[in-house]
Amino acid sequence: MSGPVLPRRGFLAATAGFAAALTLAACGDEGTPTQAAPTAAAGGWTFTDDRDKKLDLPKRPARVVAQVGAAAALWDFGVRPVGVFGPHKLKDGTRDPQVGNVDITKVRGLGNVWDEFNVEQYIALQPDLLVSSMYIKGTLWYVPEKSKATIEQVAPTAGIMLTGRSAMQVIGKYEELAKSLGADLQGVPEAKARLEAAGKELAAFKDLKILMMSAGPDSMWVVNPPEYPDIVHLTENGLNVVKPSKVDEGGFFQTLSWENADTYDADVILYDTRTQSLKPAEMMKKPTFAKLPAVKAGQLYPWSAEAPYSYQGYADFVEGLVANLKKASKLP
Repeated sequence: MSGPVLPRRGFLAATAGFAAALTLAACGDEGTPTQAAPTAAAGGWTFTDDRDKKLDLPKRPARVVAQVGAAAALWDFGVRPVGVFGPHKLKDGTRDPQVGNVDITKVRGLGNVWDEFNVEQYIALQPDLLVSSMYIKGTLWYVPEKSKATIEQVAPTAGIMLTGRSAMQVIGKYEELAKSLGADLQGVPEAKARLEAAGKELAAFKDLKILMMSAGPDSMWVVNPPEYPDIVHLTENGLNVVKPSKVDEGGFFQTLSWENADTYDADVILYDTRTQSLKPAEMMKKPTFAKLPAVKAGQLYPWSAEAPYSYQGYADFVEGLVANLKKASKLP
């Protein structure tokens, strides 16, 4: 994840995917696509997405294709996509963390890296609906610009906005979509209660100064809290997250050279765990980073930067964070 050419692609996309392109169905490991959890209901279906676009179909979509983040959220609510695109499979064939609980043996993979989307396979799936998150209103995440027109002719699309919202707002929108698709929402009340309980615990750590970052070979990115739903959720619940004084174009983060890793004081550092972000052992090879007080104190903890936007996904994320913060203390 070297210095970003484009802000969103450099930080968001480059850290999101890494594996070589999946081959066609000859790979033989994609399984048989499953229907969405509900069967298509009689009567019409409507849903207004975050582009303010009202989708109006003669029947409820049954065959849903989704970007991995959207698929992970919908899966937890009980919707079973037939296809996914975006980082979903690691080099060893196991699930990429970004795809959450999705059973990748039962969905067709249409692409595993940025700018990869197999349009022919998408058409063959006979989708009723494509769902993706959006960091920029109107731009569906991981839908390649070069194929956008064709993809949008195949089936209606729905976009769920991430930027500038809290995680609870995003989760609520996915819940609304899942309900409209007839999902059973099994396990949702319990997970929602877990998330609320964990959220209340965050206020106990309000005195800790927390820096959230992602790491590349030549740079580290200090994220800008208001732009990320998960960080908005954390700050709304009392965490003191460092806000960079100067952000790059696009507003998502500030790029720092490793020589300037000590620009901001912090008691705790949360690092991006996505595949192409450097791991702690690699970051420790950067002398300025290794000397940071939080690092020397062992207060370097994982940040699940793309936890599924479901109550289950966020309960797991916040509970894990609380457990780590209980081990931390304010530094001199």
